[in-house]
Amino acid sequence: MSAAPAATAADRDLCHCHVCLKLAAAQLRACPRCGAGLHSRRPYSLQTTLALLATAAILLLPANLLPITVTDQLGNTTHSTIVGGVILLWQLGSYPVAALIFIASVVVPIAKILVISYLCWSVHRGHAMGMRERSVIYRITEFIGRWSMIDVFVVAILVALVQLDAVIAFHPGDAAIAFAGVVIATMLAAESFDQRMIWDNK
Repeated sequence: MSAAPAATAADRDLCHCHVCLKLAAAQLRACPRCGAGLHSRRPYSLQTTLALLATAAILLLPANLLPITVTDQLGNTTHSTIVGGVILLWQLGSYPVAALIFIASVVVPIAKILVISYLCWSVHRGHAMGMRERSVIYRITEFIGRWSMIDVFVVAILVALVQLDAVIAFHPGDAAIAFAGVVIATMLAAESFDQRMIWDNK
């Protein structure tokens, strides 16, 4: 015989402040400690999250199609996309680096968009199954999402270190801005998603 699900704070008419995390009565409109607005669930969480995910999905196209680095070597200009850089590193035998950049710069952003979209859909449809699993998936997605910025870090390091004037020079391409936008949009989407909504349909 399965045990009854534990009562949530919402069941007890309680909510916590988004600023100072104080637990207070849900009837209050302002936090008694810091004065911030008090909400049982973050207002317009799903709408905000989906808007940010749509922005990230749109920015994925220029991030992967436009060059992320521009190399000037002895007068010859070479443009390289994210996938092109991964292929080049693989051909040069740098398999761990190629795999790391591919996972962090291609797999993680796409997976994060798909996972958070699924969480939004499951909350909207009111699924009561797998709540603990979905909560764990959300926390993992939120944690690893910040590492997808590694490709931008590599470009920044190359630009800062490899500037030999007439011999060779690296410059960030237009994709670097789009890719940074993808990472920021997905990070904000994860932050705007109120994971407590997962437990509302127990």
